Amino acid sequence: MIGGRRVLLAVTGGVAAFKAATLARLLIERDAQVRAMMTVPARKFLGSNTLAAITGHPVIVDLFNDAESVSPHTEAAEWADLVVVAPATAASVARLAQGLSSDPVTATIMAATCPVVVAPAMHTAMWKHPATQRNLDTLRSDGVAVLGPIVGRLAGGDRGPGRMMEPEELLEGIQALFAAPLRGVRVLVTAGGTREAIDPVRFLSNHSSGKMGHAVAAEAARRGAETTLVTCSPLPSPPAVKRVDVVSAHDMAEAVSSIEVDVAVMTAAVADFRPQKSHGSKLARSEGFNVLELAPTRDVLGEVVGRKTRPRVVVGFAAETGNVERAIGKARKKGVDLMVANDVTIPGSGFESDNNQVVLIRRNGEAEPWPLQAKSRVAAGLWDEVTRLLEEG
Repeated sequence: MIGGRRVLLAVTGGVAAFKAATLARLLIERDAQVRAMMTVPARKFLGSNTLAAITGHPVIVDLFNDAESVSPHTEAAEWADLVVVAPATAASVARLAQGLSSDPVTATIMAATCPVVVAPAMHTAMWKHPATQRNLDTLRSDGVAVLGPIVGRLAGGDRGPGRMMEPEELLEGIQALFAAPLRGVRVLVTAGGTREAIDPVRFLSNHSSGKMGHAVAAEAARRGAETTLVTCSPLPSPPAVKRVDVVSAHDMAEAVSSIEVDVAVMTAAVADFRPQKSHGSKLARSEGFNVLELAPTRDVLGEVVGRKTRPRVVVGFAAETGNVERAIGKARKKGVDLMVANDVTIPGSGFESDNNQVVLIRRNGEAEPWPLQAKSRVAAGLWDEVTRLLEEG
């Protein structure tokens, strides 16, 4: 699985940097092509000559003083099939989450379109800090795989979560990524809230940010799926995802109708109604506006379920207020394989939030409440469920 792959090993400045040498050797023993790069702090824990000797290539240690390259980070990013950051310190995780590019590692990852793995290593207190967890959730939502850490002995003699996974464990995790459980599966994800024009200035819409849908698309791509995202959201595209931008429910329905897929995950908050008439010029306040006549929009989810070539798995999303009974009824009526319901009145959940508290409704009507968690983690759990359905046939 790893044989012949080009792996860029990025080492940041933690005590666990010494493990990178073993990881490099293990990768090479599995016939991977390995090159390395290091931050300045990393070289205080592991000499660059060590990694150069193991990999057989010079180690990138500087963005500006590399005699062999005018742009080492972009060239490395283009070369790599996978970037592995091991160890990934709390500081490097923060820089990656914020999109900073002040060192060879972060600059390369900003330029990379291949999968990225980070192996966190830090003291337990730093690992548990809310800022670190927010940063990791951001990376996960961007499609970055987080492997570890584990519980064990730390620098200074403490013990707890924060120890970097052992090189052998990391190798197993990396090989599992290349196994890609969704490789060859065509996936469609819709995201964001549609806008239905009243005039060129005003529109009907909702509070959907598109964060949930973009997290779902990122996780699908990370698992190897051929992923298309049809979105109304201005959020950036996840890596390795084909993007189609739309505005209205009609636009979304048209875009979706032309895409043949194996799995459709319809997270978009599609407006149920549109203005009966959309005015071609701005309505003036002085003219008054007493009545806004509405007409139903196209049922994007219903059209997907009703196709002659229906996707093997269709997942719907229902933004509700209150109990889940309405969403269960919607799941039966729509004929979906899974329905994800979320109560948008729960504080810190749903629209515009980074977190979601959902109820997963299965084909048989069984409703399983999930705890409040990052949308990236909801996406991961959802793809676990979809994968099981695909395996069941």
